[in-house]
Amino acid sequence: MKIDYNHVMIDPSSIEALKQSIDIVDVIGNYLELKKAGANYKCNCPFHGEKTPSFNVNPQRQIYHCFGCGVGGDAIKFVMEYEKLSYPEAIEKLAAMYNFSLRYTQGSGQYSEAKRVLELMQQWYSANLDREPQAMEYLRSRGITQSSIEDFGIGYVPDGSQVMAFLRSRSIPLPQAAEAGIVAQGERGEFYARLNRRVTFPIYSPAGALAGFGGRTLGDHPAKYINSPQTRLFNKSRLLYGYHRAKESIYRRKELIVCEGYLDVILLHQAGFTTAVATLGTALTAEHLPLLKKGEPRITLAYDGDSAGIAAALKAARLLAPHGFEGSVVLFPGGQDPADMVQQGDLEGLKRLLKGGTPLIPFVLEKIAEAHDLGDPRQKEKAFAEAKSFLETLSPIVREATIPQAATLLGVPAALFAPGRNLSRTREEFSRHKEDPAWQAILRTLLENERLVDEVLDLVAPEMAGESREAFEALIRGDREHPLLLRIAIDDRIQPLEEEAFWKTLRAQMESYYRRRLQLLTRDASLPYAKKSYWIRKIKTDILPRLKKGELVPYASDFTL
Repeated sequence: MKIDYNHVMIDPSSIEALKQSIDIVDVIGNYLELKKAGANYKCNCPFHGEKTPSFNVNPQRQIYHCFGCGVGGDAIKFVMEYEKLSYPEAIEKLAAMYNFSLRYTQGSGQYSEAKRVLELMQQWYSANLDREPQAMEYLRSRGITQSSIEDFGIGYVPDGSQVMAFLRSRSIPLPQAAEAGIVAQGERGEFYARLNRRVTFPIYSPAGALAGFGGRTLGDHPAKYINSPQTRLFNKSRLLYGYHRAKESIYRRKELIVCEGYLDVILLHQAGFTTAVATLGTALTAEHLPLLKKGEPRITLAYDGDSAGIAAALKAARLLAPHGFEGSVVLFPGGQDPADMVQQGDLEGLKRLLKGGTPLIPFVLEKIAEAHDLGDPRQKEKAFAEAKSFLETLSPIVREATIPQAATLLGVPAALFAPGRNLSRTREEFSRHKEDPAWQAILRTLLENERLVDEVLDLVAPEMAGESREAFEALIRGDREHPLLLRIAIDDRIQPLEEEAFWKTLRAQMESYYRRRLQLLTRDASLPYAKKSYWIRKIKTDILPRLKKGELVPYASDFTL
């Protein structure tokens, strides 16, 4: 018996062929974050609230079953329930996802029509590119080769009137073109082309099915880039540009680079970094996680170093870290991006940059610290509360391993991060213990290793020791009988550091000091402009980058506020 769907009949043998060509783990993995559990895969059930995973997917039998609420079935049933689709709609959805051609006895279904429209437009856009010198000149100026143009299907869409004429010439009804995201409908019901005089970038599903387009203006349009609208085929929160081309390398190399734009992806692939993908005008979302998890790759977030890039990287790191992702953040300096470095031929520099990123968890903690004036107890308390909240999203083992680093970075006792600690008691600790535990450990180490004192004096001025300044000055004078130094020397809770840990801790304190100075500089209206701008530039472009690389920077004697 054939299926009647809006007078469209899908051949049952075609449905069976579709079932044979898909894998239920892959299908459900596009929607949910599955974890291996013996022969099965498990996750929290999407159909009822639960904290302990009871939703099981069996790859051998190609079925799923929830032991909590009892739902179950095959891949088609899952798509029906999750997407709230009818049976034929779910079949066509899966066919579109996996670039599978269904057979119909009459007419064609919505997904098939949308797919046909997209493919016709892609052929036309590609053909237009050779006829548009301005578009070709733009691509050449960005260093994109002819091979990359062909591999990624880059095209060009001319004036909107030509788009409408092309649709008429191919007898494509405008409602169908709207369903595919090619045209939009105005308030008075008129249709118009969504893309107009733009270089086009086809966007594919992970399975390689055409889902929509991105367009880059060649004029002065305020929206430099626009994407297809949300349609049944195009969901920007589940798609990553270039993933269909990158996935084989991702699975093989166990790594994935997330960047910000189409050109970054294309030029990275062109330079051999074939695990690069990009979000589609939006930040990473929870809906991206199942796709990112496939193959268990290590994630590198490669973002611009401007304020928008830093904010996007921080949001992404906060999203990825609690879900167990391994990875790092790379912020491109000097207004550059990956595409710029490839175009300039600096592949060695790019390789070093991508390998030298900051791990996800330390990146989040560092940004929390930078956002607060840690010299102000109230600001330090806020930073502590934010860091503690973030750490509580991590697994217990990772959290325990990270607490010492967070404590050192914020200059607070590690004991304050203990689970269930009363907030009012924590506030009392902040008001009662002003000494920075990191500096206390530094001083204890210097007391027990006089050889290090002379080296430290070349790097640190007394004011850098904060609340421990008096004790540090006493140490410099050689007054080891000073009450503060005596207390440090006999306090068993303050342990000396191994030499490697000592220099790492000192460098972290130096970095924290210069970040606080930078905050004060930006707010100080009394300083002469030339001096203020000099020191802001000096700290941002010289001192902090050198400290970040692991270099110990001598204190500048003329650095005064």
